[in-house]
Order: sequence, then C-alpha cells, then structure tokens
Amino acid sequence: MSTSTLALREAHTVVPSGAATGRLSPWQVWGLILIAPYVLVFLVFVLYPVGYGLWLARHPSSYVKLYEDPIFARSVVNTLVFLIVGINFKMIVALLLSGFFVQARAWIKWLSMLFILPWAVPSIPTILSFRFMLNPEWGVINSLIFRLTGDDGPNWLNDPTLALLLAILVHIWKSLPFWTLILIAGRLAIPGELYEAASVDGASPLQKFRFITWPSMQTLYLTCTILSMIWTLGDFNSVYLLTGGGPADLTHVLATLGIRYLRLDEVDMSVAAIVCALPLVLPLVYFMMKRLSK
Repeated sequence: MSTSTLALREAHTVVPSGAATGRLSPWQVWGLILIAPYVLVFLVFVLYPVGYGLWLARHPSSYVKLYEDPIFARSVVNTLVFLIVGINFKMIVALLLSGFFVQARAWIKWLSMLFILPWAVPSIPTILSFRFMLNPEWGVINSLIFRLTGDDGPNWLNDPTLALLLAILVHIWKSLPFWTLILIAGRLAIPGELYEAASVDGASPLQKFRFITWPSMQTLYLTCTILSMIWTLGDFNSVYLLTGGGPADLTHVLATLGIRYLRLDEVDMSVAAIVCALPLVLPLVYFMMKRLSK
C-alpha cells in the first residue's frame, strides 16, 4: 500500500474531540447525568439495605441462636415441602392446561380470560378473602357444610399440616395462570406441520405429546421450573396472609420467618434467617443464568 493511500485514510479518519483531548464528550456527560439517578436508587435502596443486613447478621451467635430455635428447623422443612410439592404440582398442571387453552375455540378464549384473573388481581384482597371463607365460625365453606350435612366443618387453619397445604394451594391458584400462559406461548411456537405429519402417520395424541410437544418444550419447562423455585422462595403473601405463620408458628417458611423475629425485636436473627435462604437461592440463580446464556 502506497504512502499516499495511508495519508488519505488518516485524513478521512474522524477522531472524537473528547478522545483527542482526554475529556468527555457532551453526549457522554448527558449519559452520565441520566444514569446517575438509577445508580443512586440502586445504592440507597438495594446495596445499602443488603450490606446493612449482612452487617447485622455478621455475629456467629445469631446463627447459633437461630439453629437452636425449633421454629427455624420447622420453617426449613416447610420451605422444602412448599417447593417440592407446590412447584411440581403447579408446573405439571400448567403443562396440561396449556394444551387445553391452546385450542382455537371461542368459548375457550373467554374461559382463558377468567382463568387469568387470579394472577392479575392483587394478592392481599384475594388471599384475605380465602382466609375469611375458611373461618370456622362464619366462613362460607363451613356454613355450606353445615347446611348440607348438619355438622360443623373443620377448623381449617388450626391444623398445621392442613394450614400449610391450604397455603400451597393458594400459591398454586395465584401463580398457575402465569406459568400456563408461558407454556401456551411455547406450544404456539411449535410448527403445526409437525402435528399434521404425525396425524398422517396415524400418531395418537399421547404420541404427539411424547415425540413432538415435550421435546420442543422441555427446555422451556425446566427454565420455568427453576425461575418458579426462585420466586416461590420469596413468596411472602401466600403463607403470611393466610395463616400468619400459625398455629403456634408451625407454618412459617423462610420468607415469613424474618417477620416473626422482627416482632420479637430480634433484628439480627431476622436477617440471619434471610441469609440462611441464600444457599437455596444462589445455586438456582447460577443454574438459571447458565441456561439462559446458552
């Protein structure tokens, strides 16, 4: 390449004035100004509370007291039951319902609008309405049982096992429409020609699901399951609004246990209880991000 050609290219090369002088350009200055409020909000409302909480829970004595508390051990067990039972049942039902709502019928479209309402409405009034319905004295459910059988209904929220089961059912009822909608989108992304070819070959609906639907959706299903586990670990409303952790603090999960210690004016144990959930959350977040990166 000739010297004249190199000189011509250098002449047409545009060097930003900011880069030449070592100063920020006006666009860079405005970019920093616009991003500064978001950085400030992150520092004040995210980084500072997390750092302050970890500083409060820095003493090993807080964790010793926490492990010696039998309510903490019960809360860990309740959390695992909540995750294993609630998430698997919810995702299986969502997978089945996605096959139902994907049908192109007018009445199914209207039904899907009603089905999505539990997820769309606020949690506080809906879950509290369930609590009122389960009241043993004047609740709608026990009143209906008394009219039909003449006997008083059970005290639904006074049995720890039954109360935790009802909290799981409320959680499933509240979040099921969202995951069903996600899986419906996954089903609609499958080419219809695959099903048409399978019908020509005489495949049954079960065979279509086994060889077409499930292989196409298993990655989405697993991703949704992991994300649901992360969100369920932080589900505060389903347990606290329905049972309040009772009876006798036997239905607490890790997401609600911190409130119990705050009421007892034990802030360090409250934060320690939240920190103890990190060994469950961090592996899920890592695995989730690793899958999304692919």
